Amino acid sequence: MFRLLLSQRVTAKQISEPTSRSKAGIWFFLLLLAGATVAGVWYANGRRVEAPAAEAAPSVKSTLHLETFVLNLADPGQRSYLRAGIDLGLGREKAGPNEVLPIAQVRDAILGVLGQARVDDLLTVGGKAKLKAEVLSTLQQRVPQLMVREVYFTEFLIQR
Repeated sequence: MFRLLLSQRVTAKQISEPTSRSKAGIWFFLLLLAGATVAGVWYANGRRVEAPAAEAAPSVKSTLHLETFVLNLADPGQRSYLRAGIDLGLGREKAGPNEVLPIAQVRDAILGVLGQARVDDLLTVGGKAKLKAEVLSTLQQRVPQLMVREVYFTEFLIQR
């Protein structure tokens, strides 16, 4: 068998000229490499687009629990009330034992926003999201030292 392999002589010209089959293999490899490169760039660009969005999200370092709010809603002619439990996500660490938090200011700001709400608005998901955004905005304006980043409804009950 070894003689059979030695009996076939290969010239230098045959070695230097690739066959059409090997040319096709080279083209296939180059196309595969180009496709992998395009897919890698596309994936990397997609990851870069998502990264700033995650960085832009507010970082909550601690939460502040508030006592339940019970108040009449702003619906003339109806006797509707809202019972809402709210926790606040803060962009700072929890207060030390000697720090006095402005709880009265926080509750007053929240009551001002909740008291303007109407029953029909609060029955929709969009209405609750809008209310949450209004509470957040009001707290950030009126009590900036608290660094409120998020508002969490822990209880939400409407009585008509």
